[in-house]
Amino acid sequence: MPELPEVETVRLGLEPAMVNKRIARVELRRGDLRRPFPPAFARRIAGRKVAALRRRAKYLVAELEGGLALVMHLGMSGSFRIEAGGKGETPGRFHHPRNADAAHDHVVFRMSDGTRIVYNDPRRFGLMDLLTDAALEAAFAGVGIEPLSGALTAQFLAGRFQKRQTSIKAALLDQGMIAGLGNIYVCEALWLAGISPLRIAADLAPAGRPTPALKRLAAAIPKVLEAAIAAGGSSLRNHARTDGRLGEFQHAFHVYDREGQPCHKPRCRGTVRRIVQNGRSTFYCPVCQN
Repeated sequence: MPELPEVETVRLGLEPAMVNKRIARVELRRGDLRRPFPPAFARRIAGRKVAALRRRAKYLVAELEGGLALVMHLGMSGSFRIEAGGKGETPGRFHHPRNADAAHDHVVFRMSDGTRIVYNDPRRFGLMDLLTDAALEAAFAGVGIEPLSGALTAQFLAGRFQKRQTSIKAALLDQGMIAGLGNIYVCEALWLAGISPLRIAADLAPAGRPTPALKRLAAAIPKVLEAAIAAGGSSLRNHARTDGRLGEFQHAFHVYDREGQPCHKPRCRGTVRRIVQNGRSTFYCPVCQN
C-alpha cells in the first residue's frame, strides 16, 4: 500500500492540475471501489472549484468550495493520470511499469480547462468519499500527528512509548500515534537510528524520558521521509507519480527488501536479515541495530 511519501508525491503532482481549477464534470465508470460512491457523488462535485489539495496521513483531501471535501485513498493499486492537450504522456525512466489498461480507469474528473484527471485502480481497494467540514474533522479525530509537522520530537515519542510493551516497530506503525508511517519507512528509520525493531518501545523511554536512541529516531523518521519524497517515493509494484514516472527511493533502500546483502553503514560488517513481525516482513541489520 502506498505510504506517506508516495501519497505526498501524488499530491504534488495533482496540485497544479486541480487547485484553483473547477471540476466541470465527473464520469463514474462503475458504482464502487472499496465501497460504493456516496449518493449523487458526481452531481455534488460538478461545478465546484478546488480550493486546496492536502494530505492527511495516507489520504488526499481536496477542499471544494461550499464547505465540502473530497477524500481519496489509493488503496493497494490506485493511481492518478493527468491528461492535457489531448495527450496522455508518461515520461520518465520506468523500473516497474504502471497499469495502463483503460478497463481499470474508474473515475474521470474533467476540469474546466480541458484537463482530464483519471483514477485507475486494478484491485479497487481505493476509495472516494464526500464529507462536510465537520464530518472531515471527526473522521480524522483518531489519526496521529503528522511526522513532518515538527510535532514529532523525542519527548513526544517518550511520552507515547513509556508504557508500550510492544516492539518499537509495532508502536511506530500505530496510525493513532503517528500518521502515515508504513512498513518500508519504519524499517529504514530504525536502521538509520541504529535501533533493533525487536526492542520493546517502553525500554527506550524509561520514566517517560527520551534516551539517546529515541533522539536519533526522532531525527531519522523525517529525514527518511523527506528523502523519499524528494526521490518521488518508492516504486514497489503499482506506485507511480501522476506523470507516469516511477519513484526511485527503492534504489536508496538500506535494509528494506535487501535480505542477505551487506549493511550499508560504514565499518559495519553485518548482513541484512528478514524476520516477520505481526505478519509483516521486517528488514534490519542485527549487527548495528541494537
